[in-house]
Amino acid sequence: MDRQDPDVPVRPGDAYVQSFARGLAVIRSFNAAAPRQTLTEVAGRTGLTRAGARRILLTLQTLGYVESDGKLFRLTPRILDLGFAYLSSMPMWNVAEPEMEGLVEQVKESCSAAVLEGADILYVLRVSTRKIMRNSLGVGSRLPAYCTSMGRVLLAGLPDAQVLELLRAAPLEGRTRHTLTDPDAVLGKVQQARRQGWCLVNQELEEGLVSMAAPVLDRAGRTIASINISGQANRTSARQMQDTMLAPLREAALRISQRLAGA
Repeated sequence: MDRQDPDVPVRPGDAYVQSFARGLAVIRSFNAAAPRQTLTEVAGRTGLTRAGARRILLTLQTLGYVESDGKLFRLTPRILDLGFAYLSSMPMWNVAEPEMEGLVEQVKESCSAAVLEGADILYVLRVSTRKIMRNSLGVGSRLPAYCTSMGRVLLAGLPDAQVLELLRAAPLEGRTRHTLTDPDAVLGKVQQARRQGWCLVNQELEEGLVSMAAPVLDRAGRTIASINISGQANRTSARQMQDTMLAPLREAALRISQRLAGA
């Protein structure tokens, strides 16, 4: 009998499909650190037996979501269909993309949209400039919320007690010499973002990277996503970004929110 995936707790009742949960755990075991895995590695990362992991991998392979050279397994591009189902079902991204493209054309910096997933932000849309950035991000990328502008804006939509709970449960690493790692200090920045309706993070995620974000709101005024502008400090300082790009950023976020309210 397969061992239970430790990341997927057993749910009481007939509504919980354990085999489906295990299949998702196998898919999630593949990431940038483990793009290709042996059967033994998949079993080890998911807590399944080799036999259980093998059945799931072969099922995914039959469906076209996994391929194998006989030893190593890896996800196929077809796995993107699962994420696209979410994106295509949400009118937000159809509304947001043209506004973000217009913002990029205006400010000549990259623009992204993200939602909050636990203590992380999940990128759901990105419009890049032609300028080369060290920080290579795409749809599906995850970053910690505590040291990113979009993360702090999204956290600002939660009660302080919930924010502190998330911050204290997550490892707050000093990614640069500028990174705030004290939960109370980060909470202060989150509260500031809530008061002013936007957030700027200066080189806390990566040396030389400056980012500024604003919230996207639903009809009830709740924060459901955030959009940002990001650039290099040696080209555009934090002060320059705030002085010249904050207004266009907030206007784009407002237009997206207004269009969603009318959707």
